[in-house]
Amino acid sequence: MKKVLCAAVCFALVCGTMAFAGGKKDAAADGKIKITLITMDSIDEHWLKVKAGAEAKAAELGNVELTFNAPPGKVDANVQLQMVEDAITKRANVIMLAPLNKDALSPGVDKATAAGIKVIMVDSGVSTSNYEAFFATNNGNAARLAADTLAKLLDGKGKIAIINAQAGAGTTMTRENEFKDQMKTKYPNIEIVGVQYSDGDKTKAMNQALDFMTANPDLAGFYGCNEGSTVGLAQAVAQSGKSEKIKVVGFDFSNDTKALIQQKAIQATMVQNPYQMGYLGVDAGVRAVKGEAFGGKTIDTGVTVATLENLASIK
Repeated sequence: MKKVLCAAVCFALVCGTMAFAGGKKDAAADGKIKITLITMDSIDEHWLKVKAGAEAKAAELGNVELTFNAPPGKVDANVQLQMVEDAITKRANVIMLAPLNKDALSPGVDKATAAGIKVIMVDSGVSTSNYEAFFATNNGNAARLAADTLAKLLDGKGKIAIINAQAGAGTTMTRENEFKDQMKTKYPNIEIVGVQYSDGDKTKAMNQALDFMTANPDLAGFYGCNEGSTVGLAQAVAQSGKSEKIKVVGFDFSNDTKALIQQKAIQATMVQNPYQMGYLGVDAGVRAVKGEAFGGKTIDTGVTVATLENLASIK
């Protein structure tokens, strides 16, 4: 059944590409450049900051018509793919995409590019290289930094658990895998007892963390791969009264992570720059439509380690 469904999707994409191929995208009749921003969801503060950055640049330029779309829930690459299809049908000039799954969204990116649409990747990549630019954190470097940070908090020994977001999402899988590799290579006395996937849902992550703590009474640390996972597991640690015993290092910065750092339930979190991803993404999209240079294919938007000590300086 899966093979039949895959074949049908691929056939539809190919046919659609043939229908649009051969034409260059032009700005809208009113002179505005039409940009569609598609993120993984519209719940996580990370994506709302991407949206805010995109809106700010669009307003600054004045000649941009920005449309924001995201799956209503989480973990639905098919919905994202349909949103890409809709943007192609509506003849967007630019699609800015943060894909849930690097393989599932690649055919849509290929189709959009073949239709003359400029595709800008934000936060997460795809398997294909048919896009103009990719604005993201260097997640490998950030994950290794997270591993070093947690290892230092644990004096290089102890049991830890990982709670990730979506299995298969390129960004968070890089954060998981590079973290594990760093621990294995540099810190042989730290044992990873398991990995769970929360779909970025805070309540689910909290319950998974509680299960980890029950199964491992001597658990010394947690690593969260995104905002929802980090917040949920830290809430579990705080509610269990184990904030002094269990060290938490996570990803992303929000009002919730800030509050949990202040409560000493999170010791450190890797702060990305999602606002900059959205802001620079719109700028690059407009420049691509105009045939102008914009600084390279892959642009690292940076990461900062937020702790209680430097919290006041983190925006």
